[in-house]
Amino acid sequence: MDLCQLCTQHDPTGSMLCLGCTKATLVRLECLPALYDGLLPFLAPSSAIGQGRTGKGGPAPLPVREEILDLRGPGGMVGIVESWLAAVHQDRGWAPRVPFGSVEGRLDTAVSGLRRNMPWIAVSWEQAGTFAGEIRDLVRDVQSIVAPAVAQVRGTRVGACPAVHDDGGVCGAVLRLGHGERVVTCAWCHTSYPPATWEGLKVLIDEDAAA
Repeated sequence: MDLCQLCTQHDPTGSMLCLGCTKATLVRLECLPALYDGLLPFLAPSSAIGQGRTGKGGPAPLPVREEILDLRGPGGMVGIVESWLAAVHQDRGWAPRVPFGSVEGRLDTAVSGLRRNMPWIAVSWEQAGTFAGEIRDLVRDVQSIVAPAVAQVRGTRVGACPAVHDDGGVCGAVLRLGHGERVVTCAWCHTSYPPATWEGLKVLIDEDAAA
């Protein structure tokens, strides 16, 4: 049985990543530059931290938050993305890249390089699952800082969208029911599931999960 390396669900194409996880990884990659920029306002320490030396005579706190500085530094977000692009180049037999320019520019370049290689990564790369998982975790880590309420905004996870496309492929994107909403709508293929269809929707999702 062919399983997606990330979600471990059955993938009829025999690829390393299913269609849903491939799309989700592309979206996460596209979000990284904006998330990097979103960290900047959080670089300054909390106003609750005292200024100057501590009351016990110890050193003054750093004027920036170290965890944010690490994420925005050369070894943070950009380092992770560049290391994965370097691995892709190595496994494809391409010449190694030499990063240059600002951290922001390097991040944009590395993200673009990985996006261009996603068709090969999803279908053929043995490290696809590990790569997609690390990108997912990186996005979650940064979102927990810049948008800590994102889980509430995204709503309740319902399951994988069972909509079948014209070519016979299943959408597979994650379905969520937002707070206060009465219709589940797939953010990728835009198929809607009103309450009257939820019982049948659950059957389809359970069948796909068991397949």
